[in-house]
Amino acid sequence: MSIDVAVIPAAGRGTRMRPATRVVPKALITVVDRPAIQYAVEEAARAGAKEAVVVVDLDAGHLIAQHFSVGGSLPGLEDIRVRPVVQEEPLGLGHAVYEAAEMVGDRPFFCLLSDNIVRPGRDVLGEMALGSEHGEVSVMCLRRLTDEFLSKYGVVVPASDVEDGYLDLAGAVEKPGVDEAPSRLGLVGRYLFTPEIFSILNKTAPGVGGEIQLTDAINELGNKGRLRGFVAESDLLDTGTPEGLLKATKVLGSHQFGPEIFDT
Repeated sequence: MSIDVAVIPAAGRGTRMRPATRVVPKALITVVDRPAIQYAVEEAARAGAKEAVVVVDLDAGHLIAQHFSVGGSLPGLEDIRVRPVVQEEPLGLGHAVYEAAEMVGDRPFFCLLSDNIVRPGRDVLGEMALGSEHGEVSVMCLRRLTDEFLSKYGVVVPASDVEDGYLDLAGAVEKPGVDEAPSRLGLVGRYLFTPEIFSILNKTAPGVGGEIQLTDAINELGNKGRLRGFVAESDLLDTGTPEGLLKATKVLGSHQFGPEIFDT
């Protein structure tokens, strides 16, 4: 089915990338030849989205809006409209997604974290849409995690075996750690939500870190039996740390310009 809107939370403070993000918003940190946020909008456009709702903070909103508007449309983004919405307080990822409720309305939507970039030629949004049962069920992109990441990512509760890349989910837990993890399948920054996520987020209390956690709302979807997972074959490129940014630059730069540019 076709999903025509994407929500891209981009209001994070980027504390893992200080001091670079003291002035430059993390969504505008350049990876090769474009900011991270542009990769997310391009990915949404490739999946058929015609509108990208970008959740920004008060300081970065005008900069991100300018990037997508000054001088006309960017190549490849002529058919997608970028609409900023401001998150006035940093109350968590779940709160950031909820801020897009009015613009999204009653439509199913993709949600993409802008500091995670898909590897070239390995998009997952189309396959997630195929698993959504015509937009009736939310679908999470998952990766198998090693021990060190079980305390850094949300981890899902399987309700079935994996079949052709998909499985049913009974819930999710935010950053459970090795001893409490219900599986090794982690949430990696790509989601397809039905609009009911907004009513759930509206009632979600602060969780881990005192923030409104998107994972807690995902868990509620699982409790209702309206959640599936798609297990991706490759990991995303995490540009939210210096090491991840360096890796992403090498992978994306090699794809665009050839690996020989990194020869020494």
